[in-house]
Amino acid sequence: MLEQKEIERLQKMCKQTRQNIIKMVNNAKSGHIGGAFSAVEILTVLYNKIMNIYPNLEKSSDYENRDRFVLSKGHASAVYYSVLSQCGFFPEEELMTFRLFGSRLQGHPNTHIPGVEVATGSLGQGLSMAVGMALGLKLDENPAHVFCYLGDGELQEGSCWEAFMHAPHKKLNNITAIIDRNMLQIDGEVEKVKSLEPLADKLKAFNWNVIEIDGHNINQIYEALSKSKNNNSDKPIAIIAHTIKGKGVSFMENQASWHGKAPNNEEMEKALLELA
Repeated sequence: MLEQKEIERLQKMCKQTRQNIIKMVNNAKSGHIGGAFSAVEILTVLYNKIMNIYPNLEKSSDYENRDRFVLSKGHASAVYYSVLSQCGFFPEEELMTFRLFGSRLQGHPNTHIPGVEVATGSLGQGLSMAVGMALGLKLDENPAHVFCYLGDGELQEGSCWEAFMHAPHKKLNNITAIIDRNMLQIDGEVEKVKSLEPLADKLKAFNWNVIEIDGHNINQIYEALSKSKNNNSDKPIAIIAHTIKGKGVSFMENQASWHGKAPNNEEMEKALLELA
């Protein structure tokens, strides 16, 4: 369990990230706020407390042992970029080039960006790439861990379930699948578009160990990610993170309409007041 002072530090970083996301998407006049906001706490804890990362490559002799991260729901790139900048992969000022012509910070992550392992955004493919990474690390006897962040609507893609089947078959205890269970996708409620329930039971039937958490509770996130990284079983771990789409701004929370809409200046100012 984290000390209260550390929780408050991480919460302050989360607030800054949400402010960054609002400004980035407003400035670009496009982007995905809802699913970025639901991922803020998890990515903040993951990058600042769990993963072995090396922003300054010239200082790293252990770069090959870095932990890998795959943002399978690549449209939530704004949160990814903000967290990477906080960790020192590139200057925070660059965030305001988000989605602008000529910027490397495009709408979906790509490997031109420091800290990004793979280009993502075609939904349903990230977990397969992450499983491949984990298998390669096992074959190389590399101790690094792979974390893959998926949207719940994304799990309607059949390719996800092929990957869910393959990881335990290869006994890949060096991979963690994190599922952003915010219950909404671009077309509305996930359970109405194509139901996933009983999701935990399905994952267990595919031979994964499952942990369910409040995806905005810093301590629960920390404990679940710590357990998954130090996984001593022969099964991979899936974390079902119950989150709120648009978390942090009252008029955006639990609204599918904010999946991929940019706030105008008035909406941005109203949101920033709530995030102050």
